[in-house]
Amino acid sequence: MSKLAVVAFGGNALLRSGQKGTYKEQIENVENTCQSLCALLQRGYNVVIGHGNGPQVGNVMLQHEAGKQAGVQAMPMDFCVAETQGSIAYMIEMGLRNVMTRKGICRDVVTLVTQVSVSADDPMFQNPTKPVGPYYTKEQAESFAAETGAKYKEDPKGNGWRKVVASPKPLRINNVDIVKQLAAAGHIVVTVGGGGIPVVEENGSVRGVEAVIDKDLASALCAVEIGADEFYILTDVPKVYINFRKENEQALDTITVAQAKQYLEEGQFAEGSMAPKVRAAIMFVEHGGKECIITEAGQLDNPSCGTRIVK
Repeated sequence: MSKLAVVAFGGNALLRSGQKGTYKEQIENVENTCQSLCALLQRGYNVVIGHGNGPQVGNVMLQHEAGKQAGVQAMPMDFCVAETQGSIAYMIEMGLRNVMTRKGICRDVVTLVTQVSVSADDPMFQNPTKPVGPYYTKEQAESFAAETGAKYKEDPKGNGWRKVVASPKPLRINNVDIVKQLAAAGHIVVTVGGGGIPVVEENGSVRGVEAVIDKDLASALCAVEIGADEFYILTDVPKVYINFRKENEQALDTITVAQAKQYLEEGQFAEGSMAPKVRAAIMFVEHGGKECIITEAGQLDNPSCGTRIVK
């Protein structure tokens, strides 16, 4: 039986610091990441891919905002997530197919535009904190808030005001059984893009909601639900560190869930950076996963790469 791995592509798999986010830049970045991913395929793994969409969904919102000036109706957050799921997955499929062809790997790649169920009663809806989209002046933010009912908060770094939405806990990956079947058959599956399209199920119907689901947590939930052996979170550093960027900085090789929780309590991992990744790793291992590996994509050719979180 082949091992099954879920791999969560980090933001730098698509867009690097200092880049403008052009189509050419993103295609090149994706292909480089897919080049590294082939190390798992060559070791016989079945692979499911999750990915982020932060910069891309922000660009889509900018495009919608510009379109309003021409009378084109702007679309809600769930629609924007669906839009970027498709466009990013298209780039991943193309990049992976090109790399596999050069390496003589014969696998099919399939994308599922994926809804992820959340609770309408999730407390995050009462206190939205996840910034999305472009920056505005205070006057613009107040005007948009009055017009749409959306909430805006000032950026702590003084860049302006941004729309904020809830980041609720993912409860269920819709169509996850299909993901599992396709992966077991040896197909590479791209799913839960951007954390999944956030939906609420009520009275037998489904509706999208203004929210952003953490992509690492959604990928971890997917890994649990399909029974993955390993969960890889790709980021821009080769390992997780404590005392990061200090004189006593220390790279972590293998740590237990208990140790990871202790480091979180000590504030060793920054929110909005490494802390959500470590929480996703803990969630995977506590719910039956063997180990989670947090590393940089270029390290995947080393079977002992990264920081490993184990039970």
